Amino acid sequence: MCLMLFSYRMHPRYRLVLAANRDEFHARPTRPASFWNENANILGGKDLKAGGTWLGITKTGRLCGITAYRDPRTFRPDAPSRGKLVSAFLDGKSSPGEYMRDLQASAFNYNGFNLIAGDNDSLWYFSNRGDEPRELEPGIYGLSNHLLDTPWPKVVKGRGLLEEAMRGDEVSLDEIFSILEDREKPPDNLLPDTGVGMDLERLFSSIFISSPVYGTRSSTVLIVDRRGGVTFVEKEFGSQQEILGVRKFHFEIDGKSF
Repeated sequence: MCLMLFSYRMHPRYRLVLAANRDEFHARPTRPASFWNENANILGGKDLKAGGTWLGITKTGRLCGITAYRDPRTFRPDAPSRGKLVSAFLDGKSSPGEYMRDLQASAFNYNGFNLIAGDNDSLWYFSNRGDEPRELEPGIYGLSNHLLDTPWPKVVKGRGLLEEAMRGDEVSLDEIFSILEDREKPPDNLLPDTGVGMDLERLFSSIFISSPVYGTRSSTVLIVDRRGGVTFVEKEFGSQQEILGVRKFHFEIDGKSF
């Protein structure tokens, strides 16, 4: 996952509205969003190369998502899969805070990551590149390939658009997906220098990344209302940015309200 925009406890009807794009090589084998055969409690896509997932939620209200922290100087190809950090939380029982504090001891083994994890009581954030585990206050947040709310153009723009989308009595799925489909590239002087060169900085700068080799593979909108209703919609894209499929899921978190 390379961009997550989310509104947490900022709307009278919705506890969480999360919009996310997964950017990845198109050749990497992936299973689209579904309830997992190995654990029917988990809903999410599946990385078929290394296991794990980039974003998921359970029927009991546990949710987790991850983005990579972009730093090619420290990248290790033999590091363990970061996606398994997401599936381990979804499959576990510890609270988000406990999980992240326990993870700190081994976090250096992984390539750079940003992790969001929550349950019916709280939402937490942790990065192994500089941010300690912390519980998030109500707010509208943006997370790409640096630390939470780093003011990269795509993060600033996405947060602003999400804030506008949250002003009505109801959230429009079409409006949230239109944010994730934004292909506008900011001017070069606003781009970060993450060590990948200007051509790739330009490619990665838009909310939706268009490239036949590497780009946005899926867009997901996850909504949890204050009565415990969950809406999970995923659009899957091919190498020419064509829509390969749309998957919609609705369920109730057992006996929970927020």
